Amino acid sequence: MENIASVTLDVADIEAAERFYSAAFGADTPLRFRASQEPSTGFRGFTLALTVPQPADVDLLVDRAVAAGATVLKPVTKSMWGYAGVVRAPDGAIWKIATSARKNAGRATGRIDAFVLLIGVADVAASKRFYTEHGLTVSKGFGRVYAEFDPRTGPVTLALYRRRALAKDLGVAPEGTGSSRLTVGGSGAGFTDPDGFAWEAASPALNA
Repeated sequence: MENIASVTLDVADIEAAERFYSAAFGADTPLRFRASQEPSTGFRGFTLALTVPQPADVDLLVDRAVAAGATVLKPVTKSMWGYAGVVRAPDGAIWKIATSARKNAGRATGRIDAFVLLIGVADVAASKRFYTEHGLTVSKGFGRVYAEFDPRTGPVTLALYRRRALAKDLGVAPEGTGSSRLTVGGSGAGFTDPDGFAWEAASPALNA
């Protein structure tokens, strides 16, 4: 498994999800959708993060998402790390839109520089070992707190963070039960990671 080719979200209504994400973030994302009613409550253990060029782009994408039906979990604000906001999509997936830039260099374009799947894990070190054994390469790490993998040619960057710390950062309680309602499409054979997230070989179809 050398890279992530796509991320599939389980949704109740595929057409509604396609409309929302196209309006909020544009059509050119590595998202796919699968119709499912599998139960899930509370925090699903992950967030999808969009890194953008400047604060104006954070504002633009958050505003678009809210206009399309998203709920604000954390209003856009400045921090020591940059500028970010957190929203929950109508299907329940949590999105963080962020930039490390502190000032605008021009008008907002809505360009997305990086698409990151950030998983909240029980043990960062153990999950990092698991993923390196499955062919991913660590590009950045902070001990047992955070790890990020080289996406190589894939459109999605995988990162790991402690589950409770991730939930706190997103403004939600860490507890959750049932399905994560997420499947990761990779370049190799399928497997289930130590925190229960399912990976499968990515297919060429747009939606399953």
